[in-house]
Amino acid sequence: MRRLLLVAPVAVLVAVAVLLAATEYVVARPSHRTKNVAYVPATAPDFDPERHVLDVYSPKKPAPTAAGYPVVLFIHGGSWTSGNKNIYTFIGRRLAKQGVVAVVINYRLAPPVHVPEQAADCARALAWTVNNIKQYGGDPARVFVMGHSAGGGLAALLATDDALLAAAGLAQNPVRGAIMDDPAGLDMYSYLKEMRYSNDAQYLVPFGKDPAVWKEMSAIYKVRPGMPPFIFYLGGETYPSISGSSGRFRDRLKAIGQPAPYTIIPGRHHIPMVLQLYWQHNIIYQGLLKFVGA
Repeated sequence: MRRLLLVAPVAVLVAVAVLLAATEYVVARPSHRTKNVAYVPATAPDFDPERHVLDVYSPKKPAPTAAGYPVVLFIHGGSWTSGNKNIYTFIGRRLAKQGVVAVVINYRLAPPVHVPEQAADCARALAWTVNNIKQYGGDPARVFVMGHSAGGGLAALLATDDALLAAAGLAQNPVRGAIMDDPAGLDMYSYLKEMRYSNDAQYLVPFGKDPAVWKEMSAIYKVRPGMPPFIFYLGGETYPSISGSSGRFRDRLKAIGQPAPYTIIPGRHHIPMVLQLYWQHNIIYQGLLKFVGA
C-alpha cells in the first residue's frame, strides 16, 4: 500500500498496550510518573484541560551529576487528528529506567484546531520543560525532542523553527537534538500539492487549504546552518512518503555540512517502529542514549 496513512491506528496501539500491561509494573518500579501536569496556564483563553497536559517520567535514583539527567520530550503521532500520551507510558518508563527524564505530551487535535496551533502547543510544552524540568531531576540545558509519525514532523519543527519557539517565550532554541522515529509531515507542502492518492484530502483537515501554511508547517524548508543535530530511524517497509521526505531532509542536512545518522530497520512497518520501543534494548534506544549522553 503506497498511500500516506500517517496514523498509527489508536485502536491497535491500545490493544498492544493492554496485552503488555502485565509486565508494566515490574518496569515501572525504577521510575516515577508525574501525571497530567498542565503546561498552559488554566487562565489562558485557549486552555484545554485534556490536551494541554503532559506526564514526566523520572528515574528514582538521583542523577550522577548536579546538572541532572538528560531530557527527552516525546510527541505522539496520529495523523494530527488522534492520539494520547497515555498510550505511550512504556516509552516514558523505558527512558527513565535508562537514565533519561522523559516528558510525554498531549496537544490539541484537528479538528477543531490545525497544525499551526498544534505546533504552538508543542512549543509551549517545550518552554514548560525548560523552565520546570530541574525539579524533576532533568537538566534544562540538555533537552532533546523525539516524535513518531505526525509527532516526528512536529518535533522537527521544534528543532528548526526559532520563530515558533519565540512565540512561546523561548528567546533561544533550547533543543539539543532531534530523534526522528519514522517521521511524517516533514514535507507536507510537496505531498499536498501532488495529491497522488484518493484519500489525500483527509490531510486538509489538519493542514487547511492554504499552500503557504503547508510550507510553513514543513520542517524541510527550515533547514539551515547552526540548527540542532538530527538522528533518523526508518522502517524498511514504511510508507514511501515517509522514507522519501526523510531522505530529502537528510540530503538537505548534508548540503549544509550536517550529516545525520540514518538507520533503516529491515522489515519494520510504520506502527512497529513505535511499538518496538516497548523493549528496552532495541536499536533506537541504543542510539538515543548515546545521542543524548545518558
